Amino acid sequence: MVAVIGFFIYGETSSEMENPQALFIGITIGGMFISIALFQIVSRSKDSTWDGFVFDKKIEQKRKRQKTSNDNYLVEYLEYKIFIRDENDKIHTIVNEDDDTVYNYYKVGDRVRHHKGLNSYEKYDKSNDKIIFCNACGSLNDIQDDYCFRCKCQLLK
Repeated sequence: MVAVIGFFIYGETSSEMENPQALFIGITIGGMFISIALFQIVSRSKDSTWDGFVFDKKIEQKRKRQKTSNDNYLVEYLEYKIFIRDENDKIHTIVNEDDDTVYNYYKVGDRVRHHKGLNSYEKYDKSNDKIIFCNACGSLNDIQDDYCFRCKCQLLK
């Protein structure tokens, strides 16, 4: 709505663009914002809280094409994958490139919970852990902390 009003006023006061054209641009931009918001609402409504367990982990050597301003070349990296099976037998995968922190945090057989609206997995048994991930922002925290150092959300223990 703000984009439509802003472009309408711009079309009325500017000598660079007339109003029908300015208004059309404002409606297009406003429509894009509304579409993005609706897409986010629909995506969140499909999410749910579920329990599962880590059933496999893999490390793969991969290559990807790296582009610079005047050259293309291949870069090798390690891809760390954790496979989680939920209670409906659906498989979820956590993938990280060249960072084994999350890979080492989860062990095969760990029970996990995915909370609706969060893009993370909470491990049930954290009794032997020295670190804990914030479920809100994903930051790595000391297990002794009660609140995330970055976002100040309470850590789930």
